[in-house]
Amino acid sequence: MNYFDTDLTTLHEKLVSKEITAEQLTKETLAQIKADNEAINAYITIDEKGALAAAKAIDEKGIDPDNLWAGVPIAVKDNIVTKGLKTTAASKILENFNPIYDATVIEKLRAHDVVIIGKTNLDEFAMGGSTETSYFKTTHNPWNLTKVPGGSSGGSAATVSAGDVLAALGTDTGGSIRQPASFTGVVGVKPTYGRVSRWGIIAFGSSLDQVGPFTRSVKDNAALLNLLAGHDEHDMTSSDKPVPDFTAGLDGSVKGMRVALPKEYLGEGVDENVKKAVLDAANTFKELGATVDEVSLPHSKYGIAAYYIISSSEASSNLQRFDGIRYGFRAKDVKNLEDVYVRSRSEGFGDEVKRRIMLGTYSLSAGYYDAYFRKAAEVRTLMINDFKQVFEDHDFIIGPTAPTPAFGIGEESSDPKKMYMNDVLTVPVNMAGLPGMSLPAGFSNGLPVGLQIIAKPFDEQTLYKAGYAFEQATEFHKETPEIGGDK
Repeated sequence: MNYFDTDLTTLHEKLVSKEITAEQLTKETLAQIKADNEAINAYITIDEKGALAAAKAIDEKGIDPDNLWAGVPIAVKDNIVTKGLKTTAASKILENFNPIYDATVIEKLRAHDVVIIGKTNLDEFAMGGSTETSYFKTTHNPWNLTKVPGGSSGGSAATVSAGDVLAALGTDTGGSIRQPASFTGVVGVKPTYGRVSRWGIIAFGSSLDQVGPFTRSVKDNAALLNLLAGHDEHDMTSSDKPVPDFTAGLDGSVKGMRVALPKEYLGEGVDENVKKAVLDAANTFKELGATVDEVSLPHSKYGIAAYYIISSSEASSNLQRFDGIRYGFRAKDVKNLEDVYVRSRSEGFGDEVKRRIMLGTYSLSAGYYDAYFRKAAEVRTLMINDFKQVFEDHDFIIGPTAPTPAFGIGEESSDPKKMYMNDVLTVPVNMAGLPGMSLPAGFSNGLPVGLQIIAKPFDEQTLYKAGYAFEQATEFHKETPEIGGDK
């Protein structure tokens, strides 16, 4: 089974009418994943036994006609804990970790009879922008196997792009859903901070992390966020704001809406074909009856520096728990307690994780806190105020998701600063806690280009309304890579 020519509603109708059973669908999905995974390397763990057992139980219970996701296989990024199913965060230090509980988002999926098909590859502890820092493997872009799929949620993006699954979960700390969505030509959404529970997510940057969905269409993405969103008593950062139906109001119209296009998002370093795609998108919104204004987000240029100080500082604190004592990898032939700590972390963590721990520890250390972390926090406030000012007169913001299309495997992995700059257009959204979407908007030398749409806090409805209107007015989302099978 590949999912190039179907959507959630069509698939649901087939399951309800018993044209196909959940078990048959799961078997076909597993076969497609196995056919593609050798080339793409999207998965760390494929849960064939568990998925088939879950699908069989769903068939025996019967498909609920009102539950769109019943019986549908979904992939999950491997930093989201799954009870009894290995969760590694793509790190040696958690190579054999089997959680004893489900993350809240997994509980919600299981409660809606979703089939968890497997755990997808990522940059180690979600630290990276190419899925090359994984301890286990490098994931390849389905559009061109010599290119990266982006990161850190590269495995989830790649398996949706290849047509292996209808949807997948990722996490986004500084662009880790939107950037790979751009690189692989799918729809990826980072909800407002607090919209979705973070309980059961292996933490990277606690004030920045957010779970979100990958899909092939905007409407399917909205339908999946309907399942994920909501307050969670386990997560005190989750919002108790009411959760609307995100699929409501998808009528293809943006008439009368005001769109902001920040001049900073089309500056130096942005690929010419990417610029063209965004300007063409602006014209599309004008043709649909919206007004597009050039605006300024002046402090966005400081976003990368501030982001890496804040996120690395939070990571240095969050990753202290991996010490070789309570769970995870423990170094052998140690001589004392200090040896356990030092060698377990030295041998268990990869280079990128160590780099960020060191940066974060330095930024928080005595004598440097005011010079680095405090200043970064102040810049964050300035960025939030920039967005507030723009949103006083505009409904949503558009711009590129990434400055370039997907780059080659190995091309930037030896230059951390160059790699970090790939997030320059996405980190402001995380710093401000806003919802953001990437959806297909064109091509550059045969590789997908993503349009980023940004909305006000907790206004995912506008995000989806704008994305759906653009999707319906264009044909880019209908393009598919060859690797996924028959189109």
